[in-house]
Amino acid sequence: MAFELPPLPYDKSALEPYVSSKTLDFHHGKHHNTYVVNLNNLTKDTALASLSLEDVIKAVAGDAGKVGVFNNAAQVWNHTFYWHCMKAGGGGAPSGDVASAIDSAFGSYDKFAEEFKNACVTQFGSGWGWLVAENGGLKIVKTPNADTPLANGQTALLTCDVWEHAYYLDYQNRRPDYVQAFLDNLVNWDFVAENLASA
Repeated sequence: MAFELPPLPYDKSALEPYVSSKTLDFHHGKHHNTYVVNLNNLTKDTALASLSLEDVIKAVAGDAGKVGVFNNAAQVWNHTFYWHCMKAGGGGAPSGDVASAIDSAFGSYDKFAEEFKNACVTQFGSGWGWLVAENGGLKIVKTPNADTPLANGQTALLTCDVWEHAYYLDYQNRRPDYVQAFLDNLVNWDFVAENLASA
């Protein structure tokens, strides 16, 4: 069974003006799709082809001979997760269980936002900023390149893609402005709440 490019959970113009339809054309239609194509080519006629995407990632994580499979599988998963982390009219402070968990872990939403933005902005080169659940609590981590909490025993709750292709058409080299726009206007806290409930 071939891996497939999942559709975006909203129209390509839904996140404007913060993420443009042009960015989504390239980011989803080209970059994300390329990872899917590469993954299918790398796993064709192997035992990995019959596994779920999550199981492929876990099976090859740390295997030096399977770095290409890991990178493409993890990028397919990371991007699919990232699309769901955003929605039109999102962002700002959460409520309910997510707000309580953030207050417990970081002291306040403002402190969380400061630490999350710092992780995203200071990730050298390409990578991801994450809010994860681990050992009953929340923490902020950053991962380089294709690395993912899924391979590190953590449950991903929220991510911001800080590869340049995620923001360069809209923000050029202004990564801090992109991350701030993500936090203020795009975060899908309902999706975060679903992830927290299943953590």
